[in-house]
Amino acid sequence: MNNSVTNTARLLGAALRALLVLTLVTGVLYPLAVTGVAQGLFHEKANGSEIEADGRVVGSSLIGQHYDLPLKKGQDTPDPDPKWFQGRPAGGLGGNSVNTRYKLILSGATNLAADSGAVNGTCPAEPEAGTLCARVLAAKAAVVKDNSVPGYTVKPSDVPADAVTSSGSGLDPAISPAYAALQVHRVAARNGLPVAEVQKLVEDHTQGRALGFIGEPRVNVLELNIAVKDLAARR
Repeated sequence: MNNSVTNTARLLGAALRALLVLTLVTGVLYPLAVTGVAQGLFHEKANGSEIEADGRVVGSSLIGQHYDLPLKKGQDTPDPDPKWFQGRPAGGLGGNSVNTRYKLILSGATNLAADSGAVNGTCPAEPEAGTLCARVLAAKAAVVKDNSVPGYTVKPSDVPADAVTSSGSGLDPAISPAYAALQVHRVAARNGLPVAEVQKLVEDHTQGRALGFIGEPRVNVLELNIAVKDLAARR
């Protein structure tokens, strides 16, 4: 009996010591080590790839934002602000109804099939409401209308795919150089800037493929809009 109690006590003591050691190693030392390495070698990325403007954090280079006008009476969704470059459509995103103190953007796709609304593989002129074809055609018409300014008319064939389709997450922070170029004349006109200078901003903010072969060239919309704001402020 005494040996059994002693063995049980010894095993419990060993288990407790193992618990304490593993808690210290995996719950304290390892997180501290990883955090230290991340802060030392990848400080910007470890802190969310934050973007600052005017001395404050205005967003992350990894998450897209909306650039909209104030919501008008009777509107469900605000109109895009024509002064700024616009990102990809955010189809499928829900609203944050739980923690209303913070207007968090929720990740999500439309879950619509690639042929949603199509007839024989092609979108008809008047697709069924709510289908992907209906959304794409409506988005294309809006892009053509919004970006056509005096002296510059956008044709439907000029609209790139990323201007009318959302990414899988709906939070893509970047657009294609083609979509950015399509918006140059509108942004220049709305801000009273020369087209050539705005086009130069797009070129300066165009990033190539990762490692030279992964992905596609892209333009970070938030960084580009900050550059537009700075350029307008200097004039």
